[in-house]
Amino acid sequence: MPQGKPTQVPDDGLTTRQRRNRPLVIVHTGPGKGKSTAAFGLALRGWNQGWPIGVFQFVKSAKWRIGEERALRVLGESGEGGRVDWHKMGEGWSWIQRPGAEEDHAADAREGWEQIKRDLAAETYTFYVLDEFTYPMKWGWVDVEDVIATLKARPGHQHVVITGRDADPRLVGFADLVTEMGKVRHPMDAGQKGQKGIEW
Repeated sequence: MPQGKPTQVPDDGLTTRQRRNRPLVIVHTGPGKGKSTAAFGLALRGWNQGWPIGVFQFVKSAKWRIGEERALRVLGESGEGGRVDWHKMGEGWSWIQRPGAEEDHAADAREGWEQIKRDLAAETYTFYVLDEFTYPMKWGWVDVEDVIATLKARPGHQHVVITGRDADPRLVGFADLVTEMGKVRHPMDAGQKGQKGIEW
């Protein structure tokens, strides 16, 4: 897309303005770092436009205090941009499944998805971040076809970004914008654990 211009214009009967303002389903996937960070960057842009923002975290623990959460909560309460609501599904778990509480996590994930469905139907938000949502789909806790059908039928003007590794090929095929984050090098390869300001 040289200079931001599309290489082709579809014969879909839409005006340039209608096509430009079409709500998007965005997927950030792949093994590299930065999927959630990029999604929160989009949320910042939406906040600046005055959009109500809904963040739904499916994997990160409710006890974790991550930088994006604090920043977006403060911005949401500032009264200057859109409001920001932050939802954590259950107590959180790692994207590496650990035995012992799968049924509870699956139930939390399903209830989280049901809440998102209610919010989409009510047009609660203009921008949704479904953070690490690929994992409940991968593990069979949330039905991929239900996700696609719900997103396809969502009313109004609602953008949705989904993050996480191993996005289902059906979701990838459905989404309007898909970015795969690749890893070239990571400090963990050299035995270095995550650090403040970089991972959280």
